[in-house]
Amino acid sequence: MTDHKAKLTIGPNKPAIDLNILDGTLGPSVIDVTGLQKQGYFTYDPGFMSTAACESKITYIDGDKGVLLYRGYPIEQLAEQSDFLEVCYLLLNGELPTAAQKNQFNKTINNHTLAHEQIRSFFNGFRRDAHPMAVMVGVVGALAAFYHDSLDINNPEHRTTAAFRLIAKMPTLAAMCYKYSIGQPFMYPQNHMGYAENFLNMMFSTPAEKTSPNPVLTRAMDRIFTLHADHEQNASTSTVRLAGSTGANPFACISAGIAALWGPAHGGANEAALNMLREIGSEDRIDHFIKRAKDPNDNFRLMGFGHRVYKNYDPRAKVMRTTCHEVLDEVGLHDSPLFRIALKLEKIALEDDYFIQKKLYPNVDFYSGITLSALGIPPAMFTVIFAIARTVGWISHWNEMISSPDYRIGRPRQLYTGPTERNFVPIDDRK
Repeated sequence: MTDHKAKLTIGPNKPAIDLNILDGTLGPSVIDVTGLQKQGYFTYDPGFMSTAACESKITYIDGDKGVLLYRGYPIEQLAEQSDFLEVCYLLLNGELPTAAQKNQFNKTINNHTLAHEQIRSFFNGFRRDAHPMAVMVGVVGALAAFYHDSLDINNPEHRTTAAFRLIAKMPTLAAMCYKYSIGQPFMYPQNHMGYAENFLNMMFSTPAEKTSPNPVLTRAMDRIFTLHADHEQNASTSTVRLAGSTGANPFACISAGIAALWGPAHGGANEAALNMLREIGSEDRIDHFIKRAKDPNDNFRLMGFGHRVYKNYDPRAKVMRTTCHEVLDEVGLHDSPLFRIALKLEKIALEDDYFIQKKLYPNVDFYSGITLSALGIPPAMFTVIFAIARTVGWISHWNEMISSPDYRIGRPRQLYTGPTERNFVPIDDRK
């Protein structure tokens, strides 16, 4: 933080307003406008693209350079050299664990993987064909009705317990959503398994035929979780913070985050990318869709290319691309029609001047959608996978906000453009 200032000049007959300029450890300087309200002004910033709504030490993004750091560590290093639960510890605590700390953290998460037995009955209230994200919003929000002993947000121990429960139970609940939709019995978690391995086991094993998840596929699932664990102040994270600012319990806040993530412009992008590949249908139709994507008068967009934040190659996409090809090799799908379309699109995007100049590189959603499909995950579950991974980011930001001395309820303002004050007219006198 620094104490240098900017001067805001409103008009020739009004004194200039001094505004503090704050510097973080990385990124652009921030003009502190908190004092403008006393001067009779607000700022106007639709989408909050130029507004820092909070101070955070968790994640940093440099979209121009293609940089993503969790607590200072590059995402590429964490995805290649770490694992998801170690990344969870890092996001929650600010530092990588020692071997003893990691071992204890893994045990703690494993001890919380079971869902309350009555939650099994809770699923019967949903239609079998309900979208799994609709089910997740309801079930995760309902956890507050089952775990009364960790709802005091002012108690650090309660917040920690809630974090453990949410991280541990999300894969269990997600797998239950899938099993319920296809009419198969729920599979209990196995505490001797790793996080990603346990999830795949609950998804695809049955009581009649228990199988061990493929290590290559398990590693791919773990990387997907790691790459999606946090992404700074995105729509769902901001939703969790805003809900949490009211004092709402953590389960309700994470449920709100899941609801925000459900939007196709946010967590649904990888499902949209896969649907686009299916719409293209065959390799000989690719040129037609490329022409449509380049036509400024056509509303068609290539899903999974470009990113609102990254104006360079998405650093997560680099790791996801390698993982995607590892999975395709392992399951023998490189030659399937759908994946041939994907690979040809990828080649065009990386070589075509139009895409290069507009920086429309394949993003993490493009590769993760292909990879999840190859893993056998149905498209309706893609955003649920995202929610499992992002839970640790959400709860880390929620806890950081609650712990901050600047914690207060969120209250965005508006630029009002409606009618000015007017008097009520009785209905018989209206024309």
